[in-house]
Amino acid sequence: MLSHLRAWRERGWTPIDAAVYAGAWQRFGGSVATHPQVIERLAGLAGLPVRYLGWFVDGELQAAIATWGRHLALSKDVLKQQGKRGLFDLGNAEIILPLASGAHIPLRHKVRYLSALNAEQVVGRREQPEGLALAREPEEYSKKFRYNQRREQRLLEETGGVVRPMLELSAAEQALIYADLFQRRWGFEATGKAHLAEVFSLMRDFMTGSLIYLNDQPVAIQVLYRVEAPQWVSLEYINGGVDPQNREFSPGSVLSFINTQTAWAEARALGKPLRYSFGRADREYKDRWCNRMPVYQV
Repeated sequence: MLSHLRAWRERGWTPIDAAVYAGAWQRFGGSVATHPQVIERLAGLAGLPVRYLGWFVDGELQAAIATWGRHLALSKDVLKQQGKRGLFDLGNAEIILPLASGAHIPLRHKVRYLSALNAEQVVGRREQPEGLALAREPEEYSKKFRYNQRREQRLLEETGGVVRPMLELSAAEQALIYADLFQRRWGFEATGKAHLAEVFSLMRDFMTGSLIYLNDQPVAIQVLYRVEAPQWVSLEYINGGVDPQNREFSPGSVLSFINTQTAWAEARALGKPLRYSFGRADREYKDRWCNRMPVYQV
């Protein structure tokens, strides 16, 4: 029965190896959650083998996917089924598949948050009720909004606030600070707390952004992963933590401003559009920073 279902799901697809999948991603593009090294490292942590599939037309590779059974690889549902719930956190990451322009593929593996970039090329997708929150371009914020953000940053720095790159810290330091500030902000533990240092170490090549200190104590942190595809830059804001005792200085808002502005500047220097995802469009604060975009599921 299992092999029969797999044969149905994979009809028209051909097994490929990890190197061919990586080549497809480098040619056609993708997102953080479909990046070959992200998949390899996090699937390795989970101890779950990845099955790679390619879609060929006249012998030419047109698309590639990485799978865990009937789901795309790194699926939260599979982690839960395997007793590894919360092993790592990719939030509700935008899924951009490596697809050649003009390719049309049937997709029978389960996926949520499939990018609008793929929508016209994927047969079998339907729009999700909830959208995706993608950061606005800097010019889309009002002059008043930008002025207020710069003012808050200046006030914070005048009070002793210091902005430091995340990569100045070791993975263990990042994990301790993130777990502490997340708990303070939300009142419960961060997803995968026990494995944070290991995950941050595995994801170090993709980690970006800054954190904020006030009087030598960390007060705001955000976990950001970034990959560069041929045609765009994909950046996922996974989650963050803030010390609520310093709310009058708005360190979380200041950090969002710094991180988004920096990411846009870097992408523009490369001449590429930026897809800076805050995940599911489910909170009011995301509407301050983002546009709601349609997203799809299979």
